Amino acid sequence: MYAVFITGGKQYRVAQGDKLRVEKLPGSVGDAVAFSEVLLIGGDAVKIGKPMVAGAKVEAKIVAQDRAKKIIVFKFRRRKNYRRKNGHRQPFTALEITGITA
Repeated sequence: MYAVFITGGKQYRVAQGDKLRVEKLPGSVGDAVAFSEVLLIGGDAVKIGKPMVAGAKVEAKIVAQDRAKKIIVFKFRRRKNYRRKNGHRQPFTALEITGITA
């Protein structure tokens, strides 16, 4: 059984036991979170929401709250002596899917 749900403006396809990184969520490591914005439940019989599947829920446990690897943003204009170097680390929440309820 798998599900497609929305969080942080993105859609994720998950099954029970999957681990994934999503945009930062409030909570600490070990907390349980539930997502009720489920678009699709797949498996033996596929349920497609209009737009959401009624009564469906994806439950997960927070495994880590961290920041991703640093990316360098370098702006450069040739022959103009213009250089700007900036770094960015995006915060994320690592989840482990504990259950899918249809």
